[in-house]
Amino acid sequence: MSQSIHPAVRRQTIADALRRTAIRLPTKKGIICGTTTWTYAEFDALVTRLSSGLASIGVAEGDKVAVLARNSHGFAALRFALARRGAVMVPINFMLKADEIAYILRHAGAKTLATDSGLAAVAQAASQLDTQVTQFMWLPSEDPSQPVVGMHNFDTLAACTDAMPDVQLGSSDVAQIVYTSGTESSPKGAQLTHDAVLWQYVSCVIDAEIAEADVALHALPLYHCAQLDVFFGPAIYMGSTNIITSKPTPDNLLPMIEQFGITSFFAPPTVWIALLRSPLMDPARLSQLAKGYYGASIMPVEVLKELATRLPNVRLWNLYGQTEIAPLATLLGPEDQLRKPGSCGKAVRNVETRVVNDMMQDVAVDEVGEIVHRSPHLMLGYLHDDERTKAAFEGDWFHSGDLGVIDDEGYITVVDRKKDMIKTGGENVASREVEEMIYRLAQVSEVAVVGLPDPKWVEAVAAVIVVKVGETLDEATVMAHCAQYMAGFKCPKRVIFTDTLPKNPSGKLLKRELRERYA
Repeated sequence: MSQSIHPAVRRQTIADALRRTAIRLPTKKGIICGTTTWTYAEFDALVTRLSSGLASIGVAEGDKVAVLARNSHGFAALRFALARRGAVMVPINFMLKADEIAYILRHAGAKTLATDSGLAAVAQAASQLDTQVTQFMWLPSEDPSQPVVGMHNFDTLAACTDAMPDVQLGSSDVAQIVYTSGTESSPKGAQLTHDAVLWQYVSCVIDAEIAEADVALHALPLYHCAQLDVFFGPAIYMGSTNIITSKPTPDNLLPMIEQFGITSFFAPPTVWIALLRSPLMDPARLSQLAKGYYGASIMPVEVLKELATRLPNVRLWNLYGQTEIAPLATLLGPEDQLRKPGSCGKAVRNVETRVVNDMMQDVAVDEVGEIVHRSPHLMLGYLHDDERTKAAFEGDWFHSGDLGVIDDEGYITVVDRKKDMIKTGGENVASREVEEMIYRLAQVSEVAVVGLPDPKWVEAVAAVIVVKVGETLDEATVMAHCAQYMAGFKCPKRVIFTDTLPKNPSGKLLKRELRERYA
């Protein structure tokens, strides 16, 4: 009979990764945000105290803790403290409206909601919409802010001297539930384990070259798994210096890149384009920037060429994936940016990717098929949704819902999305959710929502509407209606009126034809 050992002896969790970095690099600057600077030793010690503080207010192992906050040192510390406590983080998009936030709170069963001063009002309003939230935690912001009365104070919890409770956490336990939109109107909660996230860190370190020497700027929202798990987490794992900001605008980013000597930066194409167009853009002042990353949508070829000309020392990577795979699946490296423009590259180190037909057979070169994956990065499944989990893993592969082609060198290019997902400004928008909102207008006979090419958003949400006979409707009314009930990034940027929508003989709407017609 083998002797039992304590789970901690062999454990590797997100919080363990931080502790091991702190042991290796105790005096190195790990976190810089606003006026706050923590070495790795200071960061790790604060995370331990904060996890004890969480236990003192009743956060138990396995509890879901929702986070509705902008980027800050407080967000960063809470991310690792929840992992150390054995609680499950539920990050929420801060651009959502109260009703949308409340759905996630209810579905996840979160009893604790962490927020900052700027989002406290919407957090409190959402919590009152038939949720299980019983307590709030206030997080500090990048800029000085006052704690919210009636909320547990981050600073108080992070000063807790209680002994850290024994945690029976294992590597295969759920670390986070990240909500992702699909064609369905209700978001899905992807359950990601510690080991799934950590295997993904390994792929990022090897293939995206995340390194200890990096000075990384984290400016895109940490609620999104791209910034959180492709860049911030692996950078902590490796021991990079991490600069955190909540303002991804050129007038903030460009001075920060110069001031801190940033060497590594991720942003969707929309932000890279904004940097290039800014009057503050001076390549000579960005001389230390060596690694540039983009994802969420395709970088226009002309922009790639401009980046290569104006920032010749910056090597670029295109990263493709989705929430369910933690989220990195494939990568196009620096040497292939102009050789394979528009491609999302090949599977990363710990992912196996195919392009298949409906019979799960590999498609021929340049034939369209669905992109499917196998990987330890993958989620356990969707929370409270066995049916959609079963569909996602049909045939024992994870179905991305993206359609792609593969060339004779094995490089994949995404050509369409089965899910009709629109990727606008780095955010995912489910077309059906927007359609259902527009259908609430009594004047609407039919509507189709598609993504159209846009110089600012790369892909803009566009609504093509057929108005009922005898009724009138204008663009302003549609936009105002959507803005009242939906997050701004989901609202149409264009409204087009037409007499009919194109359909095939079986009545299926031909969205590809709409995209071609109005592009």
